Amino acid sequence: MAGQVSFTVESLQGPRTVTLEYERAGSGQPLLLLHGIGHHWQAWQPVLDILAAERDVIAVDLPGFGSSPALPDGLPYDLPTVGRVLGMLCETLDVDRPHVAGNSLGGLLALELGRERRVRSVTALAPAGFWNESERRYAFGTLRAMRTGAESLPLPVIERMSRSAAGRAALTSTVYAHPGRRSPEAVVAETLALRHASGFHPTLTAGRDVLFTHDVPGVPVTIAWGTRDRLLLRRQGVRAKRAIADARLVSLPGCGHVPMSDDPALVARVLLDGSRR
Repeated sequence: MAGQVSFTVESLQGPRTVTLEYERAGSGQPLLLLHGIGHHWQAWQPVLDILAAERDVIAVDLPGFGSSPALPDGLPYDLPTVGRVLGMLCETLDVDRPHVAGNSLGGLLALELGRERRVRSVTALAPAGFWNESERRYAFGTLRAMRTGAESLPLPVIERMSRSAAGRAALTSTVYAHPGRRSPEAVVAETLALRHASGFHPTLTAGRDVLFTHDVPGVPVTIAWGTRDRLLLRRQGVRAKRAIADARLVSLPGCGHVPMSDDPALVARVLLDGSRR
């Protein structure tokens, strides 16, 4: 079920109205799903039905991504602000301390929500923020190149490329280990989502100095990393485990940076196990 919610967030310039789009399905304990930079809630579609069998799943388009409008003037795209926006989303939907799972940028936001004790458990798939400077520069440069490609290709070319396995690989192999498993329609939609993401550049700017060095006490944390992640190398998962002493570190064999379509059954099991801890 698609939904939209609006609420007021205070800024230094006064109150601002934030609007978020989301998809909600299933029943049980609430599970909030947060996608990565340049993506949209549909990144979770391969696992949504599996999760919805046991959880009240809320997959949100982050501010400035997917169908959610950009943050209003006066609200930056930094961790505290976006974390506050997500907290307001949960309050508006009358969801008390959900489980949360996030991928990449979404994983970093999930850990921030855990650090603030806003959630019951955290499962972070290849979360951002555990890089060294050279790894961050590489990741940001790769993301900018992907954005440039998405902006420069005419829509008929994207549609034509998406109809072949080789074309889908050319468009998405940076983030998927098995891009051929994505449908042509999904590849077109996510390429356009990257092209039109108004929050893309502000998020990169806000993330230049981000390092997640905090522990997340009192909240069960699972960190999972694909063995074929080409964007955030899996050695960053070891750093995450060092920072978050009680975290469970899980390997996702054969999965890339966005693992949900590479192995839906495995990722869904990791997410459900993480929310049972």
